[in-house]
Amino acid sequence: MARINLLPWRAERRKQRQKEFMTMLGAALFTGVAVVLGGSMYMDGQIEGQQARNAYLEAQIRDVGEQIKEIEGLEARKASLLQRKQVIETLQADRSQNVRLFEELVRTIPDGVRLISIKQNGQELTLSGKTQSNARVSSYMRNLEASGLITNPKLGVIKTSDLKEGDRGLPFDFEMKVVLRTSAEEAEKQAAGTAPAPAAGAPAAPATPQG
Repeated sequence: MARINLLPWRAERRKQRQKEFMTMLGAALFTGVAVVLGGSMYMDGQIEGQQARNAYLEAQIRDVGEQIKEIEGLEARKASLLQRKQVIETLQADRSQNVRLFEELVRTIPDGVRLISIKQNGQELTLSGKTQSNARVSSYMRNLEASGLITNPKLGVIKTSDLKEGDRGLPFDFEMKVVLRTSAEEAEKQAAGTAPAPAAGAPAAPATPQG
């Protein structure tokens, strides 16, 4: 019976398997390196893209911040202009009101009363002068109240004065305080005074009970 020596074939087969194993190992290593490099490049690209988006957003935020500051500046300028406009309107109203005030003070003063000084503190006026009698001052107070421009007159002091030449008929000094209506209050009073009266035969509004 013939004998066949299989050792060379087995050794060759083993070498072939080792070669195939090294080839597969090299391929796996190459694939792993490629995957790692690809993943790293992909992540770098994502990071760069995110950084670019962040930079764009930061630039937009800066632009919006500058626009907000500009708007705030415009709002402050608008408020300043409105305040100046209100001050000018108030001064114009006060100027015309002061002219009317002097007209009313002169128009309503009765005989036997003479004004010496007028002091103003806001809407409050202090009137000082000389009078023939207490009744003359009371008449002056009623006239001022009826003028519509002045309200709430209050007599503070009335006393015998040191008579000087020319003051023989005005033996008393007086001081009263009155309140000057604002332009808005005067307009409101005038509007209330010009409101139409209720028609004849119309039922009257019920009286409000006093608490």
